[in-house]
Amino acid sequence: MSIPALGLGTFRLTGQTVIDSVRNGLEAGYRAIDTAQIYGNEAEVGQAIEASGIPREAIFVTTKIWTENLSRARLIPSLKESLAKLRTESVDLTLIHWPSPGDAVPVAEFMTALAEAKAQGLTKQIGVSNFTIGLMQRAIDAVGAKEIATNQIELSPFLQNRKVAAFAASHGIHITSYMTLAYGNALKDPVIQAIASERGATPAQVALAWAMQLGYAVIPSSTKRANLESNLAARTLRLSADELARIAALDRGERLTSPQGLAPVWD
Repeated sequence: MSIPALGLGTFRLTGQTVIDSVRNGLEAGYRAIDTAQIYGNEAEVGQAIEASGIPREAIFVTTKIWTENLSRARLIPSLKESLAKLRTESVDLTLIHWPSPGDAVPVAEFMTALAEAKAQGLTKQIGVSNFTIGLMQRAIDAVGAKEIATNQIELSPFLQNRKVAAFAASHGIHITSYMTLAYGNALKDPVIQAIASERGATPAQVALAWAMQLGYAVIPSSTKRANLESNLAARTLRLSADELARIAALDRGERLTSPQGLAPVWD
C-alpha cells in the first residue's frame, strides 16, 4: 500500500478543533490522516473518522510511537491503546516518532518490536521519523530496508535535507515531509509568491506541489476549511524545471524543529 502524496496533519490540534479539521478534511476529499500518541488527539481523530461515514479502509491512518513507549515491553501495548482510541483494529502506518533520547532504547529493540506489531496485524506498514542517516542505517540493519516504508522528516524549501533524502531513496525508503510550509514562512517568500502569481496558484499550493513533485508525501494541517480545500489543488499543479530550480536555491539549512534532549545530531 503506497503512502498518499497529500495527507492531513493534526499536530497541535486538540479537542473540538481537531474533530472539526478532520471532518472538514474528509468532506473536502482528504483520505490520509496523520496523528501521534504525543499529540493527545488520537481519540478525537478516531471519533471524527468514525462519524464521517467513510469506510475505514478508504482512509490511510498514520500514528507514531512516543519515546516513552519504545521499549519492547511498552511498544505493542501502547500501539494497542492507540488503536482503541482511534477506534480501529489496525492503522495503515506506524512510525517511531523520535529516536530514543541518549539511545536509552537501542534502535534494534524498538524496530524489531515495531516489526512484530506489523506481524501481529496491528499496523500494515512501519517506518521512522526524525531519523538521521546513521539512525536509518541502524534501522535497516535491524529489520531490512524493505520493512521501512518512510522516514518522516522536517523538510521545506528552506531545509531541503538532501543528504537524508538521497540516502533514503538509495534504499527505497520514501520521504514524508512535515512542516513543508515552514510554519507559514514559505508563504511569505518572494520567490514562492512570484511563482504562485505567475501560475494563478497560492504560495501554499506551490510549496506543496514542489515537495510532491520531488516524490515526497506532505501532511499540512489547517483549521480553515478553505485552506484545506485549496491545499488539495496542489496535487494537480506541475512546476517547470526552472521553477523547481528557483525553489531549490532557497535551501539555507533552516531547521525549525530540534527539541533539546530529543533531537539527534542532525546530518
